[in-house]
Amino acid sequence: MNLTGSDQTVSKLQALLSYDASSPLIFSSGLFLFLLAAFLLLYSRLRYAPTARIFYVILFSLYFYYKSSGLYFLLLILAATSDYWIARGIHRVRNHAGRRWLVALSVAVNLGMLGYFKYTNFFVEAANNLFGEGFLQFQNIFLPVGISFFVFQSLSYTIDIYRGQLQPLRNWPDYLFYLSFFPQLVAGPIVRARDFIPQIRRNPLVVTREMFGTGVALILIGLVKKAIISDYISLNFVDRVFDEPLLYSGFECLMGIYGYALQIYCDFSGYSDMAIGIALLLGFRFPKNFDAPYKAATITEFWRRWHISLSTWLRDYLYIPLGGNRKGRIRTYGNLLVTMLLGGLWHGAAVRFILWGGLHGAALALHKLWMRLVPGAKATGREMHWWVRIPGILLTFHIVCLGWLMFRADTMQTVELMLRQIFDHFDARIIPQVIEGYTGVFLLIALGYLLHMLPASADRLARQTVARAPLALQVVLAAAVIWCVMQVKSSDIQPFIYFQF
Repeated sequence: MNLTGSDQTVSKLQALLSYDASSPLIFSSGLFLFLLAAFLLLYSRLRYAPTARIFYVILFSLYFYYKSSGLYFLLLILAATSDYWIARGIHRVRNHAGRRWLVALSVAVNLGMLGYFKYTNFFVEAANNLFGEGFLQFQNIFLPVGISFFVFQSLSYTIDIYRGQLQPLRNWPDYLFYLSFFPQLVAGPIVRARDFIPQIRRNPLVVTREMFGTGVALILIGLVKKAIISDYISLNFVDRVFDEPLLYSGFECLMGIYGYALQIYCDFSGYSDMAIGIALLLGFRFPKNFDAPYKAATITEFWRRWHISLSTWLRDYLYIPLGGNRKGRIRTYGNLLVTMLLGGLWHGAAVRFILWGGLHGAALALHKLWMRLVPGAKATGREMHWWVRIPGILLTFHIVCLGWLMFRADTMQTVELMLRQIFDHFDARIIPQVIEGYTGVFLLIALGYLLHMLPASADRLARQTVARAPLALQVVLAAAVIWCVMQVKSSDIQPFIYFQF
């Protein structure tokens, strides 16, 4: 294939900027676990040296990000530098107008980066569809991994300083440490500066026996969720159904949606578990990011349990500033819809994400209306009698699954085909044959949902048992989990779903 000079230049630039992007350090890979163990050996010797510890973690974090995004790790440094100085300016300026201009500058810089890298191609495609193919020929060549996460995280810092809820950091490396901290860098949770920054310069660094044991337990649980349940059902069933829905019966399409609901939960919550666990090994505490979301009996409760760091971020920095529920009923419903539409766009510039956000926004507004019109209606399942809670869980789960269908499908035609198969070609007679053909997949799906629906006390007991076990037993458990991962994993390492956001 012959390339023009400009094509060659673009090709070289793309190769340079995305260098090593094909081999990122995935938490569930053996390479990362080996590097983490080596990293911890030196890290543990820096208990009484906070400055050395900070630079050591920064260097590892930048290397970690470089392995997934190439030279775009410089973008992370740019974001850290920009908001560090803007935040100091906000703190120093005393007049309200000046402070507003500075926080607006922070918003513009951060959302400008996010908009360029994430939405350029969407707008170029829309313009070409509107004005004719070739109207715009520009294309963004790469999406830096995790840009949505560190942009929101950095924005929370400058906005909190503007609101007077936080004092700015005095050292730029401390802010770079916060923004680049590798456990949560590429897929969250979105950790607020006011929660994280006080932990940075503790001297001595303390990792208690409870923190270490809980960290090990969370890493093992995350590995099971991601590398055993999520990856297996994805590669062996879910991806096949979504790629060619017409080749599958209505029952298989329905199971494909249920399977994806479990896959994305195990994938994303598995990453969060591992991130929280690794942070604990380093002496840092992160907030919980998932709380058994499919136990939710209302859509409101679902968003209190699913991706908690994002839902609370959207609440505090978007929904409440829009007016929240303080401007009347109609405005409240509109604010919920706008917040979730923008939450959908945060995931990506595609119609499917907009529809997913719109569905959840409309569902939240309708639930708010339901609670107003129906005496005794509750916001969460804990407040309900069991005969109300169980139907509520089933209804909420299926609303969420409809959203996941839009979220996962590549096109709206796929959504239409899968719904048509479910409603027009659901042949119950072939169910035993399907289950027999996908025995391993259905066993893992059943196991995943069973473990998910266990009481919270059972989950706490399991974590505490691993956390309090002798180190030798923890090593044996880790070896057993890794062996199981090796038995079910594919030849290629599967990246986490939320890396693309």
